[in-house]
Amino acid sequence: MKKCHYFQILKLNSFNYEYINDAITNKLQIKRRKTMAIRNILRSGNPILRERSTEFEIDQIQTQATRQLVADMFETMEAANGQGLAAPQIGELKRVVIVRLFRDENYIDRVLFNPKIKVVGKSKLGSWEGCLSVPGFVGYVERIRRIELEFYDESAKKNLETVEGYDAVVYQHECDHFDGILYTDRMTDSRLFGFDDTTDTRELRALVKSN
Repeated sequence: MKKCHYFQILKLNSFNYEYINDAITNKLQIKRRKTMAIRNILRSGNPILRERSTEFEIDQIQTQATRQLVADMFETMEAANGQGLAAPQIGELKRVVIVRLFRDENYIDRVLFNPKIKVVGKSKLGSWEGCLSVPGFVGYVERIRRIELEFYDESAKKNLETVEGYDAVVYQHECDHFDGILYTDRMTDSRLFGFDDTTDTRELRALVKSN
């Protein structure tokens, strides 16, 4: 998902580091990752973006290969000024997503393995969405306002949360990638779509609503 331009990044990304349990002291040691890579982000039209992704086995979550994948995803997302990224967007058909949730002038980074979303109620929230796989465009999408989110974190621990508002929108947007769905597929009116740098979102929506 594309990040809104007005957020300022203020803290270091924790996934630039590798966390290792010291067998002698039994304390968590932190070591700078030696290698991270900016990966190519697939764009709309690439058939891989329309494929379904497979789940992680639980014992795969904490492997070095998976940690490297997550580190690459953060590096790639930051380079593209994004707010979220799903593994299929870089050609990895695995169910892991990273999100950056903004809190005032700071943010929280999260990693979700095998996330599952359950709809809570029928209330919807409309917003203008962008996507790193549909660069340069925005579109108006209505999504469920409140969800239950089940996932495994980077420690392979199972989590269950209730999420609402814009955070719920972000999770739904990113998890759609696992089933080959882009936000443009969720739009109900193709007129509410345009170039990011020229679309007057308020005026356009008002005009379309009045017709």
